[in-house]
Amino acid sequence: MAQDDTSAHLVEVFKALANPVRLQVLQWLRDPEAHFPVETGIADPHEVGVCVSHIQAKLGLAQSTVSAYMASLERAGLVRSTRVGKWTHYQRDEERISRLVDVLGRSL
Repeated sequence: MAQDDTSAHLVEVFKALANPVRLQVLQWLRDPEAHFPVETGIADPHEVGVCVSHIQAKLGLAQSTVSAYMASLERAGLVRSTRVGKWTHYQRDEERISRLVDVLGRSL
């Protein structure tokens, strides 16, 4: 990745993480069973992630706001989405987060 591309990507990541709610969601997704009702889920949270409706319920925010927050985290490469029927599930992208930590260690 070129230096300009790396810098642009880091700015996108920092923008996504600058919002405390998005940061909180990313932390919750690290251990989904501890933070979301797995028994009511329609899919394995480790396989496909947590349903956006569970994230919305925990946050108590409008669906459109939560969707925008999750889209920001996805654009930054911190989460990935999977559709299960009509529902969108989100999980952390651990590989990309690991690469990000490596890039930060080399560039800051």
